[in-house]
Amino acid sequence: MTDQDLLNRITANPTVMVGKPVIKGTRLTVEYILNLLAHGATVTEILEEYENLVEEDIRACLLFAAQSLGSASFMPLVVETT
Repeated sequence: MTDQDLLNRITANPTVMVGKPVIKGTRLTVEYILNLLAHGATVTEILEEYENLVEEDIRACLLFAAQSLGSASFMPLVVETT
């Protein structure tokens, strides 16, 4: 599956979840899926909880986040001075 195929799984609509990027056909935001992963949920656990999702949906969220950060100015929470 190409990057574009994965990114096509993510959509944004101002009438769905206030326009946040979501997995197409769901109300699950990219932010929510990334937060689950950051807090230790495994891909298998997420897929078991949300039976309509497939692994490519999770990969799409990760790719979307990576590409978003790659094209944005980002300020770390802690700025090291030494």
